[in-house]
Amino acid sequence: MPPSPKPNDAPRGAGRVVRNTLASQITAEIRALILDGAFPAGSQLNEFALATQFDVSRGPVREAFQRLIQEGLLRSEPHRGVFVPDLGTSDIVDIYFTRKSLEIAAIRRVMAGPERRRLSQELQGLTDEMAERLAKGEWREIADLDLHYHLRIVEEARSERLSRSYRTLQAETRLCLRIMMAGYRQNRALIEEHERLAAFIGQGNPRDVEEEMDTHFGDPVRILARAKAALRDHPIGVPAPAGGAD
Repeated sequence: MPPSPKPNDAPRGAGRVVRNTLASQITAEIRALILDGAFPAGSQLNEFALATQFDVSRGPVREAFQRLIQEGLLRSEPHRGVFVPDLGTSDIVDIYFTRKSLEIAAIRRVMAGPERRRLSQELQGLTDEMAERLAKGEWREIADLDLHYHLRIVEEARSERLSRSYRTLQAETRLCLRIMMAGYRQNRALIEEHERLAAFIGQGNPRDVEEEMDTHFGDPVRILARAKAALRDHPIGVPAPAGGAD
């Protein structure tokens, strides 16, 4: 018989939790830096420099890179290194197309279920919070609320596979929204779109909801062009003039 383990013997695999927690923390830190714009699109990340900055070995940074590559927030180029993706027009159009397809599928199930009025109230609450953030110019928070709003629609469909598919898009969507939000600066259009969609969900006409959702996603190429113009004239961190984008 194998010898009985001593009381102080650690279970096999012990010690991985600490490393995994460290890698998770480093992943969260790098993710936040990317989404805050500290690493601009197209910039290369240096494993050694980040390990020095975080005062850790290169292992957790390397693991963080792999996780962020899987999320779509980093891109690995053979023999070159790891870079922040520079989303082009075709990337953004594809992200919008995929999100819209998943959300339309979700909303059809939601509208046939009994919880649409409760969901409508929850979405209106998120919209009210977005309006408060708009008054303060807190665009990162608005983007987070926007993502949560749409995630709740998908979650309410109660499809594990649909939700899983949608969640794989979230990181790329955050990167996309960091660019696209500039097209709405100093403008209530984004708030009004979310208010209308929440109201239509509560009213219960599936056709109205799908038409509003189609309008909500709109033309990503036009929104992107408007966002780039806004960023060129008024970079993030510099208040836009009253009236903003039309």
